[in-house]
Amino acid sequence: MTATVGADHHATFEIGSISKALTGMLYRDATERSLVSQTTDLCDLLSLEGRGEVGSVRLSSLAIHRSGLPGLPPGMHPLRRTVDFWSRGHNPYGDSLADLLEQTRNVRVGSPRPRYSNLGFQLLGHAVAQAAGTTYERLLQSVLGEGFSTPIRPEDLGPMALTGFSRFGRPLPAWVGEGLAPAGGVRATIGTMRGFLSSILDGSTRGLSALEPVSQFSSRVGIGAGWITLEFQGRAITWHNGSTGGFSSWIGLDRDAGVGVVVLAAVHGSVDRQGFRLLTEFARSRGRTTATG
Repeated sequence: MTATVGADHHATFEIGSISKALTGMLYRDATERSLVSQTTDLCDLLSLEGRGEVGSVRLSSLAIHRSGLPGLPPGMHPLRRTVDFWSRGHNPYGDSLADLLEQTRNVRVGSPRPRYSNLGFQLLGHAVAQAAGTTYERLLQSVLGEGFSTPIRPEDLGPMALTGFSRFGRPLPAWVGEGLAPAGGVRATIGTMRGFLSSILDGSTRGLSALEPVSQFSSRVGIGAGWITLEFQGRAITWHNGSTGGFSSWIGLDRDAGVGVVVLAAVHGSVDRQGFRLLTEFARSRGRTTATG
């Protein structure tokens, strides 16, 4: 079932950090194809010579947010960019891949404890693309579907790109940029997301092992390659959310019940509650249907 309110079925949304879940699947697919391994370091794939400690970070640690990298590189001046975004409407993530690599210069790698890192997934996605001999967008489209896109410039958005809004109704600029793509720069229609969700549930997509938890992120939360797992109202849920300046998103699956939900909104503000509620209702409905035959 697909429902839209105030948006065309062909309109594209920013899916925010759900991009990380896609990147996790690209990483696992690359591992399964022996393009990368558990011991592959960033410096094996990206031009990080002379930029300090970051090159020694392993891809396997990036995929589970245990790399020791900060959330964002200090060299991109994230606080200043955030202020510019909210006060002047400037896109805070327009960096190229070359810009991103330069921003890693002298970034300190901390202890391998759980720490959510946009920087980590940006580097992971571009490294996997290099291993495959292509760009991140082309790899994403070839592995998970042509409906996904990663616009680099505003003029790349196309006529069906929705404008996102603040929670107060202010239109906001798109978050576009080559560097951002693997961590938060993917766009998709609700139809593309529905097809993607279906391919996970029927097992036909690639990189499915990314959904299997391999480490603890916290006492009650597990993590696979990008995907988060937890128990919610007695059910095992695999999920991720996303938030950009003007968009919010959520994807979740109850794999035991064989159901999933995607929520996309062109407004800033969490849709987690709606996603979990819908998924719980669908799982219960599936259970009642199964019980009654």
